[in-house]
Amino acid sequence: MNAGMPRDVAGVGMTSQRTRARMVERLRDAGIRDAQVLAAMGSVPRHLFVDEALASRAYEDTALPIGFGQTISQPYVVARMIEALAAGRELGKVLEVGTGCGYQAAVLAQLAREVYSVERIHALLERARANLRGLRLSKLRMTHGDGNFGLEKAAPFDSIIVAAAAPALPQALLRQLAPDGRMVLPLKSPDASHGAQRLALYERGARGITQTVLEAVRFVPLETGKL
Repeated sequence: MNAGMPRDVAGVGMTSQRTRARMVERLRDAGIRDAQVLAAMGSVPRHLFVDEALASRAYEDTALPIGFGQTISQPYVVARMIEALAAGRELGKVLEVGTGCGYQAAVLAQLAREVYSVERIHALLERARANLRGLRLSKLRMTHGDGNFGLEKAAPFDSIIVAAAAPALPQALLRQLAPDGRMVLPLKSPDASHGAQRLALYERGARGITQTVLEAVRFVPLETGKL
């Protein structure tokens, strides 16, 4: 994947800037309102993060396979999660759990002061590094690790975003959330036997932690250990 000749950042045809602009308009029509989030989504060439065979589908609002049983999240979900974190404030220092192919990290790096991204699958992390190399994102730091435990050495974080569904709120991540910080993640619903998941936003305020359930989603499961 993405080996050999460098990929064209600008894109042509179905990967062009015009196609990217249409994706942004669809996000706006779907309810994404944050102008900075929309601009960030429009600035990152999503086709660089999928197999060349799938490049023509890169700007569809759908998840696509990236190998290792993982997917690149659909653009709407990426935008929705980041918008929830950013609402009315700066993202500050961000922890991303689940680097995947690197796409969401690239979007976050357009908006945040610093981005730390953790991926448990070493080969996938190396692929993400290759995908991101041409974008020269100095704010982004990636590491191989078990995201369930966060990244204690860089904590606390103003924003935490988790790109896989957890069975319960990971307490290590909650401990690494800064005062007035926010965390957004998919959680398995009580009726998880049917595969149901919900997107939840947690906020650390003066009175403790509050939870807001945003909407139904579908993510790969949050696994433990490193590969």
